[in-house]
Amino acid sequence: MSLEIRKFSMRDGRDIYEMLQEMPADENGFINPVSGKTFEEYQEWLKKAVESSNQAGVVDGWRVPETIFWLYEDGKPVGFGKIRHFLTDALCERGGNVGYAIRPGARNRGLGKRFLSLLIDEGHKLGVDRMLLTVQNKNKPSICIALANGGKIEKVTADRHYIWI
Repeated sequence: MSLEIRKFSMRDGRDIYEMLQEMPADENGFINPVSGKTFEEYQEWLKKAVESSNQAGVVDGWRVPETIFWLYEDGKPVGFGKIRHFLTDALCERGGNVGYAIRPGARNRGLGKRFLSLLIDEGHKLGVDRMLLTVQNKNKPSICIALANGGKIEKVTADRHYIWI
């Protein structure tokens, strides 16, 4: 099994689109904005994602620069990850720097742990030295994955864990 992380691009095609259609629109707080959309809407979303990745500062009072990555296993896309380049006060409460999801058919094989490790490396390349994950309490696998990647729990509230890596 070979794993590879790739930064998103306007050339991303049907293989990524099909993976995104398998993923829920909102699962444990991870938003998939392309779920249920047409291929043409997916292509428009990619254009907006490029703009978001290249923006400077905060837009609309909350959006910060964000870069998207795909995890490939043996040439097939199996994961969707996002890195926010910095945080606002609101994102420190809900959102954090990094989020990821594994394609449903590829879960429970350790890919999430490996993907997060690769995302941490990519975050460092983007200048993000410390990363915050805000993980819903019910999402025990993601809590374990964050801790396995060197995460330290800062606090736990009624609905989420705040983990710094």
